Amino acid sequence: MRGVTEVPGAHDDDPPLLDDLMPWSVAPLRFGRPWIVAPDARTLRSRWDRLVAAEGAEREALFRPSRARTPASAVAALPGQRTSTGRWARESGPCPEPVRVALGPFDEQWLLPDHRLIDTARPELWRVAGEPQLFAVEQGYVPGAAGPALLVTAALPEGRSPAGRPGRIRPLFRRPGGREPNVAPGLLALLGERYGHEVDALEWLAWTVAAARPSPAGCRVPLPADPAAWAAGVALGRELVDVQARGALSGTKPRLRGGRRPYVRAAVPARPGTMTYDGGDEALCLDEGRISPVPEDAWEFRVGGARVLEQWFAQRTAPAEPGSLEAIGPAAWPQEWTSELLDLITVLALLGAREPERAAFAEGAGATGRAELRAAGILPPPPTSRRPASVLDHQEEGPEGQFMLL
Repeated sequence: MRGVTEVPGAHDDDPPLLDDLMPWSVAPLRFGRPWIVAPDARTLRSRWDRLVAAEGAEREALFRPSRARTPASAVAALPGQRTSTGRWARESGPCPEPVRVALGPFDEQWLLPDHRLIDTARPELWRVAGEPQLFAVEQGYVPGAAGPALLVTAALPEGRSPAGRPGRIRPLFRRPGGREPNVAPGLLALLGERYGHEVDALEWLAWTVAAARPSPAGCRVPLPADPAAWAAGVALGRELVDVQARGALSGTKPRLRGGRRPYVRAAVPARPGTMTYDGGDEALCLDEGRISPVPEDAWEFRVGGARVLEQWFAQRTAPAEPGSLEAIGPAAWPQEWTSELLDLITVLALLGAREPERAAFAEGAGATGRAELRAAGILPPPPTSRRPASVLDHQEEGPEGQFMLL
């Protein structure tokens, strides 16, 4: 069970903590070896094949053993993944199908979903992943940092913030298939009575994305007395959630208003080394490559104080140790990376344009403090709500092919 220790100076009339309102949270994943994640799936298959072809001491060195995982580790399969549970030292089979993960803010990459390769995979998250699940990723607190305190992704998130500070991952639902909202028992009913209509899990998530504010103790969520203020925040939040989750709610990819679209004006070179911004021409420059129009809102969009576009570019261009599996990658900048960059620019431009509006909601005063929620029996949430839901009828493969009942 995880609780929160309030910082000195906290008061009962402060907005409640998200940790109490969405009680079940999970710490970030820890991959343990960087070669199991890559911006493209072909690279992961090449790395797998290289490792399988190696033998003896070379295989162990390429594997990069840690205290949690070595080629001799015996571990269970990840929920929903059909990967071998035999010890990796005996592995000779084909590469498992890579899965999409959110490596950082708005940076979706690919992961080898093999539990034998991941130091801390958080199986409880894998059990509830898949439509219509959404993950709220609380960013680590950085004093004075610009950007939202809470992000949403439909992909399984790693959960780490750009500044390296730990955050928390909060699934919207506690069970697969969109069952059992991860919300403090009684809270949705209380909000429904206050605002005069049924409040469901998605409406709650929309409000939190619009209104969550950072604090040293974690995200705080003001709850307004005025139904009109709630409705306005929810409307904004639905748009933000849909854009952040790349159209998961609307079913359509985000598009800039007015027919604007970023285009490649000059081809991205084979191995770009720098990313800069030309504000006069609204152009993003990758060496001599040029993309425009790129609104300044997209270039300046930050999370945890770090500029998102620069972080995304660094993930794809940082040098790797020669001879390591991380050094295996595309010989030239792939076209799919350019397409992903154009989509990312669109997402950041849309979010950046609404950031002043979102920040105003986050700074707005909430009428409901923790004392009122305690009086209503909402706080503290029951200890069971902080733990994963039981899965009593689901078999998962344990080490060396044994099955376990959860």
